[in-house]
Amino acid sequence: MPAVDSTAIQRIDYDAAARELFVTFAGGNAYKYYRVPRGVYESFLKSDSKGLFFNTYIRDRYDFALATAA
Repeated sequence: MPAVDSTAIQRIDYDAAARELFVTFAGGNAYKYYRVPRGVYESFLKSDSKGLFFNTYIRDRYDFALATAA
């Protein structure tokens, strides 16, 4: 998983075959988001503010599950 420069998010990864986005937050919890288009993942990685992008384009838009708890 690529580490990112963010105070809210530690890592972001993507499984293209399954269209699953994995996000690890600063607190250590990791979540899996389902049916996320690859373009959303790529834009997320390129965004200046990972937290703002997440809240605007991912949070409350995709089904998700806790992948690992801190």
